Amino acid sequence: MRILISGGAGFIASNVADAYIQAGHEVAIVDNLSSGNIENVNPKAKFYQVDIADPRVEEVFAEFRPEVLNHHAAQISVPLSVDDPREDARVNVQGWLNLLESCRQHKVGRVIYVSSGGVVYGKPEKLPADETYPLNPESPYGISKFTGELYLKFFAAQTGLKYVVFRYSNVYGPRQVPHGEAGVVSIFIQALMAGKTPTIFGDGAVIRDYVFVGDVVDANVRALDRGENIAVNIGTGIPTNVSQLYAAIQTSMQNNTPAQHGPPRRGDLQANYLNAALAGKILGWKPGTSLAEGIARTYEYFKNQAQGA
Repeated sequence: MRILISGGAGFIASNVADAYIQAGHEVAIVDNLSSGNIENVNPKAKFYQVDIADPRVEEVFAEFRPEVLNHHAAQISVPLSVDDPREDARVNVQGWLNLLESCRQHKVGRVIYVSSGGVVYGKPEKLPADETYPLNPESPYGISKFTGELYLKFFAAQTGLKYVVFRYSNVYGPRQVPHGEAGVVSIFIQALMAGKTPTIFGDGAVIRDYVFVGDVVDANVRALDRGENIAVNIGTGIPTNVSQLYAAIQTSMQNNTPAQHGPPRRGDLQANYLNAALAGKILGWKPGTSLAEGIARTYEYFKNQAQGA
């Protein structure tokens, strides 16, 4: 297959690109490098440095002629979306519409769209949240991701394209950057490696669902030929609070440095974790990496990076 990956120089999507290439697919990447890293781009992938909100993105479709679009490019910061909702919408709505229009014009047959299980459900009254839970986002970021799902349904109805929506929980692992909620894993690891004291925002009781990037990659591979016009959660269903996460990182690194506490972050939900049973039914997917194993592999990556490996 010819697969175009938006945001393919970023943490998650670059790992997805590697897996697609390893499986024998032809891959192109479109990324403006605002947060991605050119070093993450697989040398076997064709690379286009273009902002997805730029009309020139249509030229990428015209040249590469993708059969599948895997859409990871996004503005992912909840606090930034609160401070600047117009920029959030420029990337997550206008940029997404640019890609969808190009899909329509160039007859792309399948789309994998990355949404967010961490924000589109708002404050779930029942946990773990599954896909039947009402969508009630409370931040501009959540609103833009939900809007993206709605636009995708519209274009599918108009053009006949098939799609799978992934509502990720908090993804962590190698190549992670210190942005977004799951960025806390790389923040803690890199701070401890540098001999610094990490900061836990709030009392450490905020609960999230941490899923390893390798498991997320597996879901993206499976979705190339499974699932039709459906949204599925991608998470572990295991609640982990920030204090527990920090303790697990300390154990993996054999580091006893205590964290300091700062004020809570604006816009943070107190608790969110996901029921991903539907992904098992539709994709045959389930998470296979424990938190301890995932943290160990992430630490090993950053340690090798520091050593120049």
